[in-house]
Amino acid sequence: MEKLNLFKELDSNSYPGRGIVMGRSADGNYAVSAYFIMGRSANSRNRIFTEDGDGIRTKAFDESKVEDPSLIIYAPVRVYGNTTIITNGDQTDTIYDGLSKQMSFEESLRSRRFEPDAPNYTPRISSVMNVEGGKFSYAMSILKSDNGNPEQCNRYTFSYDNPLAGEGHLIHTYMRDGNPLPSFEGEPKFVGIDGDFETFSKKLWESLNLDNKVALFVRFIELGTGQVRTKIINKHE
Repeated sequence: MEKLNLFKELDSNSYPGRGIVMGRSADGNYAVSAYFIMGRSANSRNRIFTEDGDGIRTKAFDESKVEDPSLIIYAPVRVYGNTTIITNGDQTDTIYDGLSKQMSFEESLRSRRFEPDAPNYTPRISSVMNVEGGKFSYAMSILKSDNGNPEQCNRYTFSYDNPLAGEGHLIHTYMRDGNPLPSFEGEPKFVGIDGDFETFSKKLWESLNLDNKVALFVRFIELGTGQVRTKIINKHE
């Protein structure tokens, strides 16, 4: 499989929607994760990321302009033990609760489906990254309608053990802009993870469409020490 340039891949797509990146830094020393959100409507664009314990939460930038909080206000990132959970919706909490009951990532999502936002039926994308003893692995999931038919939910899980330096995967909600928005297709994209913490964060943010990008979260976990570096970039400051 050809390794794609992460930044070019995003720069070439005006509306990938919400997206998750996971992988290993180019120097091999860090487990890398990122989550971004984009928006076309005023309601979707009226958001920022804020820190919430070891994770983050979405919040309305201007509370007076909130139209419908049901699918835009949630905790995209939570941490359970050595596992970082990142999703594009409130299924973060579903996975967290499942892990606390000794359920697997895949089992935890059995109770969930794609978002009820007809006609888009936005996929629920989710991921978990486990870092322990200098090693790490991650898994990604997508729950989507059957080619736009809400009568069936298609469930896919992809697992990656011992990621190699400079390699990672990208999954996002939409293939491109459109009406209705076409759901992501295929397995997560094999992408390069380039640059140190600051460079990676800056280039990832700059690769997102200027009009549609809303917020970005980036986390580097040093494999040797477990030390965590986190950055949040909000369009609305």
